Amino acid sequence: MTHTTVAILGGGLAGLNAARLMQQAGLDFQLFEARDRLGGRILTVDAAGVPGLGGYDLGPSWFWPRMQPAIAALVEELRLPSFPQNSDGDVVFERMSREPAQRYSAEPQEPQSLRLVGGAATLIHALAKMLPTERLHLSAPVTGLTLEGDGIMLTVAGADGSPESVTAEQVIIALPPRVAQVGLAFTPLLPPETLTLWQDTPTWMAPHAKFFALYDRPFWREAGYSGSVQSMVGPMPEIHDATTADGQAALFGFLGVGAAERRRMGEDALTNACLAQFTRIFGADAAMPRASLYKDWAADPWTAAPADPVSTGHAVFTPDWVQGPWAERLVLAGSETSPTEAGYLAGAVEASATAVSTLLTRLDGVRA
Repeated sequence: MTHTTVAILGGGLAGLNAARLMQQAGLDFQLFEARDRLGGRILTVDAAGVPGLGGYDLGPSWFWPRMQPAIAALVEELRLPSFPQNSDGDVVFERMSREPAQRYSAEPQEPQSLRLVGGAATLIHALAKMLPTERLHLSAPVTGLTLEGDGIMLTVAGADGSPESVTAEQVIIALPPRVAQVGLAFTPLLPPETLTLWQDTPTWMAPHAKFFALYDRPFWREAGYSGSVQSMVGPMPEIHDATTADGQAALFGFLGVGAAERRRMGEDALTNACLAQFTRIFGADAAMPRASLYKDWAADPWTAAPADPVSTGHAVFTPDWVQGPWAERLVLAGSETSPTEAGYLAGAVEASATAVSTLLTRLDGVRA
C-alpha cells in the first residue's frame, strides 16, 4: 500500500498548481488524474484534434491580467508569453433571421483579453515540467475515499482495472464539486449539507460546446472584420477570431444548441450549420475551411456530471465546502470553489493556492 502526505485528485490547472505549491513547501504528494493526459478542461489541439502546443483551445483560452492578479502572477513566474485577442475591425450583430446582419465599428476592448502563445496548454506543460513524473499518475481515477483514524484511504483504479489502495494524511480534491460528488464514493457518507452544496454547484464549461473552422488565411480581417459576432439567430450566439499567435487562421463559436439537441443532431449536422453561419456573416470564403474541430464538453464523462448539461452559470462561493467528519482531512481546490473567479483559469489558480494554504496550516497544527 502506498502512503503519501497529500493526495491530489485531478491533474488540471488547479491540481498541478496545488502540486507545485506542495513541492515548494517540501511536502510529499501524489497526484491522480483519471484522463490519459494532464490539463482537465484545458485542451489545446492541432488541426487533426491531437493534443499539443501551438494549436487551438477547445477549452478555456482567455485571461485578463489586470482583473485577475493570481493568474497574471503565475504566467509571469512561468515566463509564458501572451498576446491580445484580436479586436481590430468591425463587429457583427445578428438580431433575427429575416434581417441581414448589422456591422458596427468596435470600441477598444477593455479590459483586454489575452491568450497564451502556444495555447492554454502551455500552462499545463510548464507546471508539469516542474514536478517529478513519478508523482503524476495518469489514467488513474480515484473511485472511493474512506475516512480512517489517521487519514484517508483512497481506492484507485489500476492499469488493469483492479483497485489499488493509497493512504494519505490529507486529500485535495482539485475537481468540480459536482463531478467529485458523482464520481467518488465516500465512507462515511458526506454530510447532507455538503452533499447538497456540491450537487447544486454548476460545473463550468460542462454544458457547452465549441466549434472551430480553420482557414489558410484570416480573410475576415482582410474585409475589415474583427471576427467577433453576437447572434440571436445561431446556431452560435457568440463567435470570435481564434487565429493563433503564429498566424494559423481560425474562427470559433460557442454553440447555443442545448446538449440534448446536440446529441440528436450529431456532429456532421452541427458542423454544416456552423459553417453556414460563418458563410452567412463573412462570405463564401468561410464555406471551405481546411479543417474543423468540435468539442462537446457535455459528452466528456470526466467534465460533466448528469445534472451539468442543463445547469448553467457559475458557482456561488461559500467558505464551507466540506463539513462534518471530513472537514479536517479534505479540502476542495477546483476553480468552482474560488471566491472571486469561479470557473475561470484564474479561479483554478486562486482556489488551489487557498486550498494549499489551508492544508499547510492544518498540517503545521497537527505536527506542532
